[in-house]
Amino acid sequence: MRYALISDIHANLEAFEAVLKDIKSVGVDNTLFLGDIVGYGPNPNECMDLLLKEADLSLGGNHDWAAVGMTPSEYFNPYAKSAMDWTVEVLRDDLKDFLLRTRAQDTFDGIQVAHSSPLNPEQWQYIMTQKDAVANYPHIQGDICFIGHSHQPIVIECAGPDNIKALRVDAITLSPGMKYLVNIGSVGQPRDSNNHSCWVVYDSDLGSVEFRRVGYDISVTQKKMSDAGLAIYLIDRLSEGR
Repeated sequence: MRYALISDIHANLEAFEAVLKDIKSVGVDNTLFLGDIVGYGPNPNECMDLLLKEADLSLGGNHDWAAVGMTPSEYFNPYAKSAMDWTVEVLRDDLKDFLLRTRAQDTFDGIQVAHSSPLNPEQWQYIMTQKDAVANYPHIQGDICFIGHSHQPIVIECAGPDNIKALRVDAITLSPGMKYLVNIGSVGQPRDSNNHSCWVVYDSDLGSVEFRRVGYDISVTQKKMSDAGLAIYLIDRLSEGR
């Protein structure tokens, strides 16, 4: 089976549409969304409508939960908090009802997925260091767990709690006996100095993971953000990939 894994769309419709086109071009059996459909961007309603049509599983992220009062937004930085306040005002009630029913971690066809981490998924912790990876290692239920949240694609290969390494690769074939944490990057706001949207194809039969990058017309999204009065910082970071 082939799976598309997407995350952190953040109300960026142009990026989402470009990724969906790429997904259709390569062909998958199911599409799994790992959270944060809203926040930062100018098209929360349109992106959610599209997600409900296209995704076979949808997790909630910290921005999704903040939009419906399930997690506090007070810890957000001022730019994220301002964008969240705007999102809450414009997001339709029926879509808020959907977000209220989302989970921060789930499984699909035995594939473990979480927005932030398999350890305490509702605390929105980042996996950024060796120590973070070691803490999460016991919570990988099978051979692989896919995550988002940091907007930075990476593969963490675990031979054991004392043998963990981070790999920045375009593709990888899973090795028997290893466990993997795979951050699938971000569709709507990449932060790895590459402004192209990022998503992952996972082939469970071949045991392969492929990262795909997709360009889109960033200027269209930026104009929408400007028209909505969203912060210049958020507008600029899209073209800078940070």
